[in-house]
Amino acid sequence: MEKARIEEILPAGKAPASTAREERVRSRFWSTFRKAAGQIPFAEDVVAAYYCALDAKTPQRAKATLLAALAYFIVPVDFIPDFIIGVGFGDDMAVLTAAIATIRAHMKPEHYDAARKALDNES
Repeated sequence: MEKARIEEILPAGKAPASTAREERVRSRFWSTFRKAAGQIPFAEDVVAAYYCALDAKTPQRAKATLLAALAYFIVPVDFIPDFIIGVGFGDDMAVLTAAIATIRAHMKPEHYDAARKALDNES
C-alpha cells in the first residue's frame, strides 16, 4: 500500500526519523502479506500491527518490537523458508503472535479500523 494511502488511513503525526527497517517493512509488507494471507488465521491482527508500527504515536519500544517481527515476516529466507507450502510462514506467525501479544495494549481501535479498510480493499 503506497505511502499516500497509509497517510489517508492514519493521519500523519509527529513522525520520527524513518529507520531502514521501517522503510523495508513499508515497501515489502503487502506483497508478502498477499502471499501468506491464506496461511494467516489472524490477518486482521497482523495488518493492525503493521499500522500500529507505522503510527507516529506508538511508543518506540512497541514500534521496535512490531517492526522487528514484521521485518522477520517479510524476509523470504528465515528459520523455515517461506516458500515451503503449509509450514513456511509458521515461524513467522509464531514471531508475529508473540510480538502482538507483547504490545497488544498499544494496538488502538484506529489501527484495527485501518486494517479492516485495507483488507476490504485487498478483496
